[in-house]
Amino acid sequence: MAITSRAIFWCLCSEILLATCATATTEAQLFQSNQATPAGEYTFGIEGPAVDRDGNLFVVNIGKPGTIGKLVMGAARSEKFIDLPEGSVGNAIRFDRDGTMFIADYKKHNIFVIRKGSLEPEVWFHSDKMNQPNDITIASDGTIYASDPNWKGRSGQIWRIARAADGSSEGEVMTAPRAMGTTNGIDLSPDGKRLYVSESNSGQIWSYAVGKDGLTDAELIKTFEPDTVDGLRTDVAGKIFVARILKGTIAILMPNGSVERQVGLGGKEPTNLAFGGSDGKTVFVTQRQGGYIETFRTDQEGREHCLQHGRC
Repeated sequence: MAITSRAIFWCLCSEILLATCATATTEAQLFQSNQATPAGEYTFGIEGPAVDRDGNLFVVNIGKPGTIGKLVMGAARSEKFIDLPEGSVGNAIRFDRDGTMFIADYKKHNIFVIRKGSLEPEVWFHSDKMNQPNDITIASDGTIYASDPNWKGRSGQIWRIARAADGSSEGEVMTAPRAMGTTNGIDLSPDGKRLYVSESNSGQIWSYAVGKDGLTDAELIKTFEPDTVDGLRTDVAGKIFVARILKGTIAILMPNGSVERQVGLGGKEPTNLAFGGSDGKTVFVTQRQGGYIETFRTDQEGREHCLQHGRC
């Protein structure tokens, strides 16, 4: 049977239509949040999500304060990973490129370290001068930057904590070109040259140049309503994902502060987020309203995930 030009045209149109539909279906699956764990697993202090190189998610305060929960990759329920030392309560977790876990203990003013394969937290850094270490981020060279809010004073600061020549840690408050509000969420740009900080009291997101002598070049990139911003993370494209607590969304910002999109969540009180999954494109959100974890897929790998896997 001879193939007519009309038949060829129809086949080509069908292929284009199928490809378009497939693309639309794939895009529709992105940025759609779903509940990943049962409600009530975590306390009101659910925070600090971080994913290790094996794809396991760790979150503070499972069942009671002072604990760390673990959601094994592919599992539907969390399990208790460890108890922190008596009186310590975690607020943030991060992993470095060697798989070492760092935990900010806001009650006792510590940064704990748990080395890969261990279950024993060791004090990596402590300072009584801290208000509290709230959130932390890690640079490619292992330097830790910690937000340190004074909630009553509605002010804050940033600490830089690094390895000293003798192998111990040393930290200092970074100088800054402006008086900060209640510093909260914190992360670096993919090239490590800018530090993004959310200030809860003002609802503002600030960007700073990171220098050897401190922070410079303060730039206000976005202002939301007061008391509606919490943790934040960056992806490899430089976009900033901000947990909009009380608003029930994750705002995705371009580096200049323009809002690319708002991802709607099931609960209204997201506290923080982390990138994970096999490709680093699954976002895990800690949800204070209900004490559970939500997830959605995005189109870019997270900066920290890329760093852990040696690609950044």
